[in-house]
Amino acid sequence: MDERITKLLRGSRHGLTFREIFTGLELPAKKRGALQKSLRELAAKGTVWKVRNRFFWPSGAKVVRGRFSAAFGGFGFVTPEDSAGRDIFIPARATSGARQGDLVQVLVADKGKTDKPEGRVTRVVKRFQERILGVYLEREGRPSLLPLDSLGGQEIPLRPVAAFSPAPGMIVAAGRDSAQVEEVFGFPDDPGVDTRVVIRKFGLSTAFSAEALAEAEGLSAEMTSEERAARTDFLDWPTVTIDGEDAQDFDDAVSIRRLAEDRTLLGVHIADVSFYIRPDSALDREAFERATSAYFPGLTLPMLPERLSNGLCSLRPREEKRTFSALLEMNAQGEVLAAEFKPSLIRTVERLTYTSVFKIFNDDPDELRRYREIVPELRAMRELARSIRRRRREEGSLDFDLPEPELIYEEGRLQSVALTGQNEAHKLIEDFMITANEAVASFLERQQAASIYRVHPPPDSADLEKLREILLALGLFLPKPPKVTSRDLQKVLEDAAGRTEEKLVSRELLRAMRLAVYAEENQGHFGLARRTYTHFTSPIRRYPDLVVHRRLKDILSGSKTKPQGLASTALHCSTRERNADAAEKDLLEWRIFRLLHSKLGEELRGTVVEINKAGLLLALDDYFVEGLLAFTDLGGDYFRLKSPGTVMGRRTGRLFRLGDRLSVTLAAVNPIERRMNLVLSRAKSKERR
Repeated sequence: MDERITKLLRGSRHGLTFREIFTGLELPAKKRGALQKSLRELAAKGTVWKVRNRFFWPSGAKVVRGRFSAAFGGFGFVTPEDSAGRDIFIPARATSGARQGDLVQVLVADKGKTDKPEGRVTRVVKRFQERILGVYLEREGRPSLLPLDSLGGQEIPLRPVAAFSPAPGMIVAAGRDSAQVEEVFGFPDDPGVDTRVVIRKFGLSTAFSAEALAEAEGLSAEMTSEERAARTDFLDWPTVTIDGEDAQDFDDAVSIRRLAEDRTLLGVHIADVSFYIRPDSALDREAFERATSAYFPGLTLPMLPERLSNGLCSLRPREEKRTFSALLEMNAQGEVLAAEFKPSLIRTVERLTYTSVFKIFNDDPDELRRYREIVPELRAMRELARSIRRRRREEGSLDFDLPEPELIYEEGRLQSVALTGQNEAHKLIEDFMITANEAVASFLERQQAASIYRVHPPPDSADLEKLREILLALGLFLPKPPKVTSRDLQKVLEDAAGRTEEKLVSRELLRAMRLAVYAEENQGHFGLARRTYTHFTSPIRRYPDLVVHRRLKDILSGSKTKPQGLASTALHCSTRERNADAAEKDLLEWRIFRLLHSKLGEELRGTVVEINKAGLLLALDDYFVEGLLAFTDLGGDYFRLKSPGTVMGRRTGRLFRLGDRLSVTLAAVNPIERRMNLVLSRAKSKERR
């Protein structure tokens, strides 16, 4: 029977269910048990693979490699190395011991229970870390570990070790092979424990090697006359930086000059990091390994040592600095007519903040007086940025304009979460940086130069169809895939603006999007509606920008050398970027959930953003996290799906819809698991759309 089974599976690329195998083999009913036994044995030996209810012949199945991301329920997702692939859901029983960040091999079924790719980890190719972080427990005197990356999963038995004596409830690190405690962090609420745990969990670097630090100390801002002559001198241009109040690394500055009535010269001047960081130096190797800076509340883990990031490369006010300038001749419609790229020298006249510039735009008398020498240039920049933004929007560039959370502390204790949105000054810098990045990418492509591009693939048709169903339930229109363009999605955002469902619509659009990544091949940028795009403007904090600077210099100098390993560099940088983003989000959510734990019993407002089997998922108004309002806590009623995005109680006829605004009471919070339970407030609790 085994040979007949394998022969049948060899002919099916997408695998077969038990029923399909039983039917295909034309077995009598009495052989049903024997077939089940054979399939179990074949799967146990690895001769065939089983994913959920389907069996596969390995050589004909789809096998991919990617990075494993663990979820608190014990399940996880794998991001394929192929940037065009969709994330693959891995059920808890199919992780094969993979942990956060591991490089794994996955057997993939095209569709799982959720109509998304689903798979089973068949091999851990390379471990991300040799230790597992978790909560230390003791059961009848026997130590065990509840891993932080799968708190809903199984505990791991530990072997006692005399060197450490953690108390139950402490967070510890245990060896994956030794199954012994190797480091103790402390209790979750102890000061600094959360930051140290997140840094370790995501494998972030906190220190530079002695060799890299020695290299940094040996660098000098001094300039020879030959180098000075080789750089274009913009020292007398009124150039400024515009950043947040707490910004530490200033890697971009801007200037503007009128060329004619309808033409403007925009200067985007970027710190010349590539002058200091030579390929394959100790500094370069460490910058590559990090690939990006990571930002936590009150702590930055920079890609470069402070002597560079906050010193030599930082465009601090009234200091002469080496830069790489993009000079963009632009018309009144915000179009680039011509572009030049030059190693340069600048001296910024002011270190401006978004707040100050926005006040100037709104004619604040104090700010106008303080910065009177550069107000004309700022107003000219505003006019140009508005033209660029108008053109970008007409071409379909997506603008989610979502507020960011900012943690507010008083005397070292977290008191609240503030919403920080973008003002016009933020958007001005964003528009200028996007314009410069696109101009550089277009130049590289015209030169047919090997480089790294920033690519954003279009959304998957299945994800767009799911989005379309949700939007239709909210009374919003989206064309059928594959006809959807970024203009269509921008139109949805505009139609939802000001409605109670605005947050929900933005959330669902983002969920339908694929991640932007780095790639050697230009594939366009869907979200920005750009045919070609790269990253050039932040080499202090992003390694791909440093690579692009080097490629530009090679081309401008006439070099024909093609660098090696661009594809692997792009993949590595994409992976590290995603890892740093996840770490930043993890610590932020941990602290917000801990704040909410101190507010048990308080009434909160939220929006229904998802309906699942367990209940209603609400996005809380002021906290940037989501909590569950369980069906079991809604008066003992049985709720069923009435229409897409709507459930109705069988006994009461009560309706809940996506986008509903509810008043809820905070009933339970688990900061470690990032979970909270909500109950409906007794007061009038619902706003209809």
